[in-house]
Amino acid sequence: MAGGTSADRPVVWLNCAVSMDGRLAFADGARARLSGPEDLARVQGLRADSDGILVGVGTVLLDDPSLRVHWETLPRSPGRAPYRIVLDSTGRTPEGARFLDGSAPTIVATTTRCRRTFPPSVRTIVAGEERVDLVRLFGELLRLGIRRLMIEGGATVFASVLRAGLFDRWTVYCAPVAIGGATAPALLAGPEVHGFDEAVRVELAGLERLGEGFLATYLPGRRAPAR
Repeated sequence: MAGGTSADRPVVWLNCAVSMDGRLAFADGARARLSGPEDLARVQGLRADSDGILVGVGTVLLDDPSLRVHWETLPRSPGRAPYRIVLDSTGRTPEGARFLDGSAPTIVATTTRCRRTFPPSVRTIVAGEERVDLVRLFGELLRLGIRRLMIEGGATVFASVLRAGLFDRWTVYCAPVAIGGATAPALLAGPEVHGFDEAVRVELAGLERLGEGFLATYLPGRRAPAR
């Protein structure tokens, strides 16, 4: 992975697919397959090059992702499976979630509020009291040998990582479709922003057509001056 490095956390790559109006899914969070074949292949390559793939429990509840590398779609021999990492502050992960199947190393990051137990094959990292402390968690992941971390969602996780400045690269695939409506989730959740001094600034590093959509690549930017 490209991007900046840090002595106390992995290199972090955010990746997502959105509609042209910035929605991650359909109404009420219903899954939208926004990536075309070219983007799906790109994402599998990113997964294969990662040491860990991270999502929030909201993504697990809505999509039940396997978080595995589909090696059969890549022009290379299968390699080491990256860690599957889920943020779950209160233990909402369903017992039958696919990422708990034991087929790859798995981590659930949680808090002292969680009373849930997970299968023996799952490593639990307690990092925080009310919410998962991302700085603390990323430090723990680095100590486990996770040097390249890919984050795939959802909106609350993206917002937390971006606003904390804990990322090195962000790729956004924009599909040629508009969703609209009041309940389709936007790319970022979290606290309201009331001015440019609170906004997350990014630097456009690349823009290319990919299949029927386009791919934008961003790097961390400086905060804009207040207006």
